[in-house]
This record gives sequence, C-alpha cells and structure tokens, in this order.
Amino acid sequence: MNLRDIHTPVLLERCVELLAPALERDDAVFVDATLGMGGHSEAFLERFPGLHLVGLDRDTDALRIAGQRLARFADRITFVHTVYDGIAEAVTGAGFAHADGILFDLGVSSLQLDEADRGFAYAQDAPLDMRMDQTAGTTAAEILATYGEGDLRRIFERYGEEKLAGRYARAIIAARADGPIDRSGRLVDILQAATPAAVKGAGHPAKRVFQALRIEVNRELSVLERAVPSALSILPVGGRIVVMSYQSLEDRLVKREFADASASTTPRGLPVELPEHAPRFKLLVKGAELASDEERAVNPRATPVRLRAAERIREAVS
Repeated sequence: MNLRDIHTPVLLERCVELLAPALERDDAVFVDATLGMGGHSEAFLERFPGLHLVGLDRDTDALRIAGQRLARFADRITFVHTVYDGIAEAVTGAGFAHADGILFDLGVSSLQLDEADRGFAYAQDAPLDMRMDQTAGTTAAEILATYGEGDLRRIFERYGEEKLAGRYARAIIAARADGPIDRSGRLVDILQAATPAAVKGAGHPAKRVFQALRIEVNRELSVLERAVPSALSILPVGGRIVVMSYQSLEDRLVKREFADASASTTPRGLPVELPEHAPRFKLLVKGAELASDEERAVNPRATPVRLRAAERIREAVS
C-alpha cells in the first residue's frame, strides 16, 4: 500500500505556512493531535529538521501505519495512544514542558473511511462499529440496540442536525424488534424506507444519521470541548495552533474557544486595557478559511474543511 497515493493531507501547505514561525528553531516541539496515517506529520518532519513530533491517535491501526511511514524519523518522534483531550498529559509524558505548534485535523480519517469493515461509510455494507479506537468503547450497533427512542432522536438532532430525527428514531425502534441492526446496509434500508418521498433526492438520508452515530460513539464533541482549552494551555508565547473542522458543530466549538482566548477581559467602561486582562491569543486567519477550488478538485475530502488558527501573544495570568 502506497500511502502517498491514497492519502492526500488536507490544506497541507497552508498548515505548514501558518505553523512555520513557531517551529523553525532546532528544539521545537510539534504535536499532531490527530496523527492518522502521518501525512501532515511527514511534511513537518521533512521541512523542519530540528523538530520533535509528538503524534497522538486513538486508533492503533493509525499509529502502526504512521510508524511505518515515518520510520526514517524515528529518533525525532514520540507516539502516544490517546484521545486528543489527553494532549497536555501526552506532551509532559514525552518529556516536554510545552508544545510550540499544534495541529488538529478533526473528523473521521482517510484510513477509517477507506476500511469498509469499520462501518463509517453508509455507501458500503459493513458491521456497524464506528469506533475510532477499536480496543475500547461502545459500537454504533450497540447504541442502536440499547438507546430508547428519545435518546436516538436527541443524538440525531444534536449531532446530525437531522430534521427527520424523530421519524428515523421511531423507524429504528420498530425495525430492531425484528432483529439486530448491526450492519450499515440494514440501517441504510431502514432510513430510506422511513424517508418521505417528498424529500428523497435532497441528499442521502443516511448521511446525517451516520455522522450523529459516529460522534456519539466516539464522544467527539465532548472530547473536543476539553481538548482545545488543554491545547491552548500548553502553548508558549509565540506558539501556534491550527484546527481543521469538517462539520459545523465542531467549527462552532473551535470558533467559541478561539474567540474567548483572543478577547480582552477588561471590564467595560475602563478607559485603558488592564495588562492582566489583555488577550492571550491573536487570531491568524479571518473567520474560517476554506479550501480553494483547485484543492477541492484534487482532494474532494477538503470540500467541507474549515480552518482556524491562533498564536499565543501573552502568558497566562496565574
């Protein structure tokens, strides 16, 4: 398997451009919080010869494949099997006091999408697993078997922003009485049958439900809500962070955390800004950057990406 043929890192050059000022010194520490198959990390290790990589992933297959891909840099790498809300502990555990540059490439990875038996893709019939870490946790099939109608509706509405959440939840409850819903093909059939004819053709009916199940299985939003503040806390002055999101729920969370970190906390009405209330970070891009038309044509997985970046400009006040 040639990883370079199947995995094109999203917004690679832009990520390098944004993080480079923080990584150019010889002892810089770069954290790839979502290592995947190591495409982004490979580029950073090649371009910054003094860099040490701390690569995190909850997927043991990803760590194995990235280890093979990056073997020639073995003396400059520390891999950590962890979810990315463990970023601060991973960095200190690797022997570093801080991280100079941090990259999050959120969502499901190319490896997980391309392996049909992981159950992430509604277009391929496979066991409904959806765990990014297959060594622990609850599968999508177990959720479909045990959650009540209200809980299914809740996750479809909250994590999938699905307008037919109630209808789909009722259909799943009815269908599981006839046997377990443990394969993606059966779930797709149930959702298609429950979709009114008037709305068929307006996108695949399984897309948002599969997204919601994946987020619930992996606790993605609650993990991200802890991970971003933790990542910001380990950046020194001049340290930079880039986060790439692929759906609006993630991006809104990142936007909020960055906005809070880059805002002054000086009380309203004061004529001058108090130093201890000055912003801790500055935003490096205006709003959320999207992939160019050219990149989307070459790499369709870049189509939904939203990139945000920030730099620490002041030490935290203890």
